[in-house]
Formats: sequence, C-alpha cells, structure tokens
Amino acid sequence: MLLDAIRTQMDALSKSERKVAMAVLDNPQLTISENITALARTAQVSEPTVVRFCRAVGCDGWHEFKLKLAQGLALAPSGRDETPLQDDLAEDLVSKICGRSVNTLLDLRNTLDPQAVQRALDILAAAAKIEFYGQGSSGLVAADAQHKFFRSGVPTVAYSDPHIHAISAALLEAGDAVVAISQRGGSTALLHSVQLARRAGADVIVIAPSGTPLAALATVLLPVDLPVDTDPYRPITARLAHLVVIDILAVGLALRRGPDFRRRMEAAQKALQRIDIQFDSYTEAPEPP
Repeated sequence: MLLDAIRTQMDALSKSERKVAMAVLDNPQLTISENITALARTAQVSEPTVVRFCRAVGCDGWHEFKLKLAQGLALAPSGRDETPLQDDLAEDLVSKICGRSVNTLLDLRNTLDPQAVQRALDILAAAAKIEFYGQGSSGLVAADAQHKFFRSGVPTVAYSDPHIHAISAALLEAGDAVVAISQRGGSTALLHSVQLARRAGADVIVIAPSGTPLAALATVLLPVDLPVDTDPYRPITARLAHLVVIDILAVGLALRRGPDFRRRMEAAQKALQRIDIQFDSYTEAPEPP
C-alpha cells in the first residue's frame, strides 16, 4: 500500500518532501480529492516539491501518485486491530495472523508491476550465473531462492555473510545476475556488495522497499513496500511477500525454459520420490533376530 511505502521511506526524504508526506498521511482522503496546488499549500511547499515527493515514493508524477493512493485506500482492510494480545485465544491468533498475511499478499498482487517482473525474468533467463544476497531474515529468503532456482539449470548460490557476498560480487562478470533481498533497503554491507556487482558488469534485481538506497542501485526493482514493524509478536509480513516474489520469478523462469525443461524437472521429482520410498522401506524394515 502506498501509505506504507511513504512511512517506510520517511527518513530517506528531504526536509521539504517530508512535509508533503506528513500532509498526505494526516489526511489521505483529502489528498485524493484535492489538486496539486492545494496539497502544496497544505504542506507549505512548492508544487515542484510535491512532484519530487511523488517520484521519491516510486510514482512518475502527481497523477500516478493520486491513482495509486486511491487504489490503496480502496483495498485497505477494515481497520480491525490485528495486533496479537496477551489474552488472545487460539482462534484470535488464527484470524489475526492469517488476515494480516492475506492482506499483505493482496497488497503485493495489486502493486507489483508485471512489466518489472518481465524485465527481471529476461535478465534471469539470460544469466550465466545467479547469486542471491540477503542478511538476517532476508538471508533465509535468499537460501530459499537458491533452493528453488538451482533446478533451473543455471548455476546458483546464496550468500548471507557480508564478507563472502562482497568477495563473490567482485568476481562477477557481465552476463551474471544478482538478486538482492532486503526488508529495509539500507544495509551498508549489502549496498557495498551490490555496488561491486554493478561495477563488475552484473545485473542486479532488487527486492526491497522503493525509494531506498538499495532500490536506487537496481537494474530492475521489484518493490515490496510494507511498514517496518518492531513488535516481536506480529508476523514479519515482508518476508512472506519476498518469498512470494521469489516464487513468481522461479515459476516464471521455469516456464521460460519450455517443455523439455519441464520434462527434466518431472524426472528429477520422480527420482526424489523413489529415494523417499527406498528410505522409508529401509527405516521400516524389522531388525534381524
């Protein structure tokens, strides 16, 4: 949702752009109904500043900003508090956490740009090697991505250690691809590795909030704009969204490989099933007398 993106990127905005952000957050419904002159007057800035703010949060200009804001408000949940409480019953937890996760995926479906996904798939399909970089919980997403992509027939690896992905990034070449994953988009170590990868000639697909320093380095940006939540009792919905973006890319790349690749994938799956059957037979066999 665009309002979440604005909150996430607040620290990256200039002083005058933050004035526009606060005016929008204070009354988003009024922003939709008024024109750019009225918003500039409310925020006490110039109209060009409003346009710069719109571009800073990932929109081409004022009209696209108003359209995305209206779409986000129309799709917003009812406002029910989904924060888990100390005395919540299991049914409350099921409802709140599943509801929050569903809303995250609905936001992702309605904001993810298909053209950007297509450009990312073009890069991955042509890549000689694909590397996934992420740290902390994003490192888990990178590992999941490597597990899904290594069956594509392209050499893949995932790194969560900043020293290791810095070394690897410096050794990349033109025709290689990096997928950099971050919930905040500001990790100094990850930024350094992505800069090394770009300098080496590799393309970089970024899965992170728009308007962040990492997003600015992307060959292709797949933005996931969600509020940063420090409450340990709330699910990390950004990670869920990142995993779904990885699934989209993995399935898209597999489809690009054509029917021959699908047959090889099916053969590999059958081989795994045979191993599982043999292992189960071995573990269930009676011990000798």
